[in-house]
Amino acid sequence: MSLTKFESMLKTNSVYFFDLVEFEEIIVHYLDVGKHSLAKKAVKLGLDQHPQSVDLKLLQVELYIFENKIDKASVLLRKIEYLEPNNEEVFIQKAAISSKSGNHKEALMNLEKALTFTDDKVDVWSLLGMEYLYLDNFENARVNFAKCLEVDYEDYSALYNVVYCFDMEKKHEAAINYLNNYVDINPYCEVAWHQLGRQYFILEQFKEALSSFDYAVLIDESFIGGYLEKAKTLEELKRYKEAIDNYLITLELDDPTAFTYVRIGECYERLKKYEAAISYYKKAVHEDPLLDRGWILLTNLYYNEGNYQKASYYISKALKIDEGNSLYWRRYSEIKVKLHFFEEAVIGFEKCLALKDDAIEIYLALTDMLSFLGDFNDAVLVLFKAQKTHKNFAEIEYRLAGLFFVLDKENYGFSHLIAALKIDFDSNVLLKELYPIVYENEKVQKLLTDYKKALE
Repeated sequence: MSLTKFESMLKTNSVYFFDLVEFEEIIVHYLDVGKHSLAKKAVKLGLDQHPQSVDLKLLQVELYIFENKIDKASVLLRKIEYLEPNNEEVFIQKAAISSKSGNHKEALMNLEKALTFTDDKVDVWSLLGMEYLYLDNFENARVNFAKCLEVDYEDYSALYNVVYCFDMEKKHEAAINYLNNYVDINPYCEVAWHQLGRQYFILEQFKEALSSFDYAVLIDESFIGGYLEKAKTLEELKRYKEAIDNYLITLELDDPTAFTYVRIGECYERLKKYEAAISYYKKAVHEDPLLDRGWILLTNLYYNEGNYQKASYYISKALKIDEGNSLYWRRYSEIKVKLHFFEEAVIGFEKCLALKDDAIEIYLALTDMLSFLGDFNDAVLVLFKAQKTHKNFAEIEYRLAGLFFVLDKENYGFSHLIAALKIDFDSNVLLKELYPIVYENEKVQKLLTDYKKALE
């Protein structure tokens, strides 16, 4: 009724009287729902009618802080502190100013003072916890949030924060002990069972995790997060059909997501039901066309089936979304090799190197493509670059040997061939596979024979 009366007054430009409690309720309501302009009007009218009200002045301070008018907030706070030096809200607002200025240690000092003056310590503990989080002091943050829970076991915000602190400290066993104690006292809390399951999941204790998620969804049959985590756990246990069933429940409870479609598709793929997998991957990319993971999963599935034309189509979709992903360029080149589009394969491997993907496989594949295309000098340069990162690799030396023989530089060819034989004699089959004419060269055969006898 107070809100209706206040908003009616604003519309008619009339002036009604409100008592102090009414003004406080109106202002707090507008602050809670984010209507700061209306809160500002209510504060002004309130102070016009109750100019001595400290509580209204404190709400004015809160608005100043929100508007980043720190100087005005500080001046007004000093006046209020002079009138009421033991008012905990003064120190809470001083802490808010310090926190907003990045001075979290000073904020903690003010909150500790507020704690000595207040009977309602829960709000202050929560603020202390947040300030400690800003300082990455997770232990003290956790202690303060835990105090909130001791007063109100249904303060789920505090519960999430306690578990978050355990996570950041990587104290998952301690989190499990805490949550088990919590559910002993509050056994019908689906949030706690869900968080307990997450901790078991992190420690790869999947049976225990599954049991916890089962409790969570039994308590709240519409708990989407519980079903999602349960499905992920069933995947880890290789119970893919049950995982699919739980993912499908989430689709019934809420709007479909690309994430869920992808997970269902992956389950079907592991069950070797490839048509169903493709169907759900397509649903995923339809739901979110910018989901490159969906496109790459389609690419890989078609690649493994030997359908390189479709694989080529889908990898192009993935690359349009994330052209800085070297793994996508690898797959692009592998597909182009299968399609005998060697020039395009070269482009893909070069992109990988440009993206700092300098795995030996990239250098060797690029060399082989350039060699096949007759770009022998470029192939040599690629191998020289590879040697800077990959020392004493027989695969590099055998290729350099073959290339130098092809380029009629026998001295260099023999030098690299000897280096290759020293590293791994048995891999000389590479020369036979890649450069058969060089391998059959009489001088090369003599060197191989002599080297083999020397080893014997």
